[in-house]
Amino acid sequence: MLEQLIIQRTLRVPASTAAPGDGTSVARQLDAALLDVGFSASRALLEHIGALAPAPATDLAATVVSAVRELVGDHVRHNAYFIGFPHDVPDTVEFWADRLRAAVFPGGGTATDAQLRATVAPGGVNLLDLPGYGTYQHTYAELLAAHDTLVTGSGDRVTLLHLGDTTDVEAARLYLALAGSPTPHGETDLMILSELAVACADGAQPAEIPVRENRAVLNGIRLVLGRPLVGVDTTTDVLRLACQVSGGDVSLAAPTRFRAFRRPERRMLMAALNEVVAANAGKLGDVGRYAERWKRLGERLHPHEYAQWPHAQEVFTVARGERRVPNLAGRAEAAIRAGAVGPAASVLSAAPGLLLRSADRLLRLASPSERTTVVDAVTGALGSASGRVLLSLREHIDNRLTPASARMYASRSRTAWVGPDERPPLPAGLVAELSSLLDAEISARLPASHRPLVVDPEVLDVALPLSGKATEAGFAVMPRGSRASVSGELLRFFTYWRQTSRRTDYDLSVLLLDDEFHGAGQVSWTNYRHDGVVHSGDVTDAKDGATEFVDVPLTAAGHYVVPQVNIYAGESFEEVAESMFGYQTRARDQGGAPFDARTVRARSHLRGQGRVALPMVFARNERGWQAVWLHLYLRGWPSFNRVEGNTFTTADRVRALMERRYLTVSYLVDRWRARAEVTAWDGRLPDQPVTFVGIDAPEGLPDGSETYTLDRLSELIPE
Repeated sequence: MLEQLIIQRTLRVPASTAAPGDGTSVARQLDAALLDVGFSASRALLEHIGALAPAPATDLAATVVSAVRELVGDHVRHNAYFIGFPHDVPDTVEFWADRLRAAVFPGGGTATDAQLRATVAPGGVNLLDLPGYGTYQHTYAELLAAHDTLVTGSGDRVTLLHLGDTTDVEAARLYLALAGSPTPHGETDLMILSELAVACADGAQPAEIPVRENRAVLNGIRLVLGRPLVGVDTTTDVLRLACQVSGGDVSLAAPTRFRAFRRPERRMLMAALNEVVAANAGKLGDVGRYAERWKRLGERLHPHEYAQWPHAQEVFTVARGERRVPNLAGRAEAAIRAGAVGPAASVLSAAPGLLLRSADRLLRLASPSERTTVVDAVTGALGSASGRVLLSLREHIDNRLTPASARMYASRSRTAWVGPDERPPLPAGLVAELSSLLDAEISARLPASHRPLVVDPEVLDVALPLSGKATEAGFAVMPRGSRASVSGELLRFFTYWRQTSRRTDYDLSVLLLDDEFHGAGQVSWTNYRHDGVVHSGDVTDAKDGATEFVDVPLTAAGHYVVPQVNIYAGESFEEVAESMFGYQTRARDQGGAPFDARTVRARSHLRGQGRVALPMVFARNERGWQAVWLHLYLRGWPSFNRVEGNTFTTADRVRALMERRYLTVSYLVDRWRARAEVTAWDGRLPDQPVTFVGIDAPEGLPDGSETYTLDRLSELIPE
């Protein structure tokens, strides 16, 4: 449902156009229902629902409650293996011994230690064969009955929902924002964009679509509808489009099995190719990189049938190797291998983005006499490159004064590997010069604000969303490297999964690291307790969904707390019907069921590649605890992944990320200070329209104010 999608993505409830009436009682019930899941309706939203007839008011209220419950993970039942969790969790070995005794004497009775040893001695024991192991021994209703009601605390989360415009207006606004985004989207947002592109095909279109993957999504809809394509200016744009309509990967990171195209579709694709190559034959240089895919696509397009488009046929001639066309990167690489770094920089000047991404390497390889040429080329490219590339280079330069203790390489699929940083540091003077040039260019591109800028201090440590591919979808999810303060006395992690077709066993675990990133203990299905940290018990089958919890008191020893989800057996994160990770914060005496939506601080999907998920790390500093987003996956093993088996690789990645300096919102705010009045949000409402930047938008800002919250931070990235 489009309304539900808009609510979850923007925390704005589309206004209903239904008949007016008296929906006051529905509004009151909605307010109470929302508070039960940690949300609150703005005054304007309650007044709007109260002015609707009872039937449409009820429909809208039901949509709102359903949307926010799913957003925080409250749409499923979170049962715990041990009914009394976090209390009454037994010692791990004692629990296994108890299950083993039940296996030896299924009708009751006791077994001596010698009998248990004799049972295990012939070749070990399969835990899954032990009575009652890994499956719930109680219902969800019995779990709730065993726990007291949650005591409401002052620190419980209350997220405000705002009244929006009508569904059509809200959909168009979200569509334009996603389509015109200056940064790439993750999988979820690309799917949302595709859905909105259908609904908004006849409405206003973005003036510019900077990200080529977004163009492919939009053009995929236009191709199917027979509309003219937009923004196609490279051969790779056509290849991305073909992948999109075939249900493949528009980023081209993975191969696509192309579908059969209808004749009108083949004509549109061939005509687009012909136009691109006719305008610039140099664009054929991009074909070689994806030659095999072009050959597969040629089998579907039948280019020999379209003699009227000879330039398009040249694409497939190059793909088959019958003609060689060197591309820009290849010419630059040949110059570098010949020791001509200055000429290589000159070649790359024709592609400003590629030049800036290669700047570090060129500067390291350049001789003292060539370094000036490289710096001049980089300076000349600043005005033509995208704002995202400028910010990426600025962040990169900020980390090049000293070698990193470990260098992490993160892929688009959020897998990563770590290696030694063998690059010599860049000279401090050069770093200062480049930083100054980049700061000036970025500052000049920031939009002039005619209103004062009010900034919530909590948003300052959020990393700039330079790529949605480094972030999972969910609730209150921040980009990789973002930091958020943690309140309360207790952290409670939870993971939920529901298998699609075969038995699937995920294991929530916690790795504790000291201040040198060395292992300081772990809690998992193999060790239920450690220094106050408690596991809820191992669930090994998720036909109807399963949840595991881990409680971490914030007095626990260890400098870093690293929750992780290991796939022990069964379906991957991409194959299961549903999977999520989140964390709650509580006071020790709050009680309540193991899961309560009011205490959920963040919830993210788990849909990445790899068999071990590392969503976050929690770090202790002089001001308390901070949550730091990782969004990483380890390749792991096909089965039997355990926290004990990846301690070193996890610690390496945590260290590499924690020691890296990320560009945050505070960087852009500092650039803005020379262009607008900037004040910190102190909870008091201004008396004039402002531009507000924060985690959530407060209620009651003056009319005419503009808000940039987590869902809109990418719009702050200058073009």
